[in-house]
Amino acid sequence: MTTATGIAFQLLQSVFVVLAAPLLLGWVNQCRAWLQNRSAPSILLPYYTLAKLFHKDAVIAHDASPLFRLTPYVLFGCMWLAAGIVPVLATDLPFAPAADIIALVGVFALARVFSALAAMDIGTSFGGLGARREMLIGFLAEPAMLMTLFTAAFISGSTQLTTIVETLAHREFAIHPSLAFAAVAFAMVLLAENARIPIDNPATHLELTMLHEAMVLEYSARHLALIEWAVAIKLFAYTTIGFALFAPWGIAAAGDWGALPLAVAALALKLALAGAALALVETVLAKLRLFLAPEFLSTAFLLAVLGMLIHFLVQN
Repeated sequence: MTTATGIAFQLLQSVFVVLAAPLLLGWVNQCRAWLQNRSAPSILLPYYTLAKLFHKDAVIAHDASPLFRLTPYVLFGCMWLAAGIVPVLATDLPFAPAADIIALVGVFALARVFSALAAMDIGTSFGGLGARREMLIGFLAEPAMLMTLFTAAFISGSTQLTTIVETLAHREFAIHPSLAFAAVAFAMVLLAENARIPIDNPATHLELTMLHEAMVLEYSARHLALIEWAVAIKLFAYTTIGFALFAPWGIAAAGDWGALPLAVAALALKLALAGAALALVETVLAKLRLFLAPEFLSTAFLLAVLGMLIHFLVQN
């Protein structure tokens, strides 16, 4: 694959991720409604919601600074950048070497900082409450995320996601017990970072339970649409990162154009299963009290560290 073709493919993959992300969110909502014996909304409902918000006029507080207006675009750009460097369909991504797994965590952290600052910018009690809770969750989730990624990095000998996929999927088959612990830790981090049950409930606006929702109450119209779209892309990005680390089978090797149809089919199947599993988790589990969130994420960190230690013990 030439450089120009590779760049074109990466741009197409980035556009695909942005367009497909709301579909995953709609699928999760639909599965959760089925499991709760409710009438399921259309799987395309997130697209209708975004279109409706983009056609509304924005209402902005008089005391809002330029940071408040800029943050939705920063969030959308960060999530798009993060999703664009993850090997979703193939590993031949020319821009992927510019950002490894450490930089990927940094992109998510940058988005979190802007969200917290914008939430406190207006000076409402809900914004400050949500910002403090969000930074607490991020402070605990990021180390667990890094330890999880380092386990896969030690196995492949690289911090590049493309190299990790090539090592785990396109070389000789090997069983890595450490990845089992890392996978459980990653699933716990995914729930926390995406404000899902048991850490947060994305469908609530109650003061005692809000995390993410408390930070975006002051946004409306196109700004709220960009934030909601960024939330969908973040969920899609975390899901595909999980596929790259723990279920890379089906992702096309570099230069293998013939494997792309299979890669698309494999991605659709994995997303359907992952969305159904997420809906099942949110149906059978209850939201934790806020002071139990550190224990939840500390458990994820310990599992990730245990997976890393098992890798070194098995290797030696």
